[in-house]
Amino acid sequence: MAKYVRLIDMTRCMGCRSCVSACAVENYFTPDAPWNVMNEYEVGTYPAVKKVFNTMGCMHCEKPACKAACDYVGAKAISKNEFGAVIIDYDKCIGCGYCAAVCPYGVPQYNAELRPLSPGKDPSVRKTSLTQRATRRIARKPRSSRSALSVRTSSKKAVANGKVDRIGKDQQYTPTCDLVCPTQARLFGDIDDPTSEVAKRIEKTKAVQMLKQYNTSPQVYYVLEEGATS
Repeated sequence: MAKYVRLIDMTRCMGCRSCVSACAVENYFTPDAPWNVMNEYEVGTYPAVKKVFNTMGCMHCEKPACKAACDYVGAKAISKNEFGAVIIDYDKCIGCGYCAAVCPYGVPQYNAELRPLSPGKDPSVRKTSLTQRATRRIARKPRSSRSALSVRTSSKKAVANGKVDRIGKDQQYTPTCDLVCPTQARLFGDIDDPTSEVAKRIEKTKAVQMLKQYNTSPQVYYVLEEGATS
């Protein structure tokens, strides 16, 4: 089985937020509960100071703390699919917020109120007062507000079309946020395939995983900008 990961190259990112916008449109998230955020901060000491940009979303950890917490309270709303994506079933979520409390990356968010992303539009295809987080992406809008977050991901679309080997290679089987980056700062693919672009770039750049000390084994790798830390 392939192991899908994402590479984010902070040395290439210019903070344009194309990935953030693409995620917002593709996944229909609501204000105050973004699935992909752009962090920016300054590093260095004057006069050698520069700005660093870092996008942050779900790390799709191999040992997700959020899932452990959810299982502990008995909701069992969080799972990992066969492609390694961490997904939440909104019908099972009880809104306890424990996942948000334990995630070392601060990704899960409790959304107590739904507001529309665009004026005059349906505020969400999902229920109120539930935790939100991103899967790799939802390929199209879920069929109803009660659809689980795992519905029709890019991976499932590839399975349906018999194109699993093209995940991360063909546009229709690649997350939208990775496709729109104008500087190619984002890559997605199979790290176990040594010929894949993502595997070669991770090896070449010596990309690292963030906050490894928490032992969650995140599946997102970063090429750090000078002055940035993991």
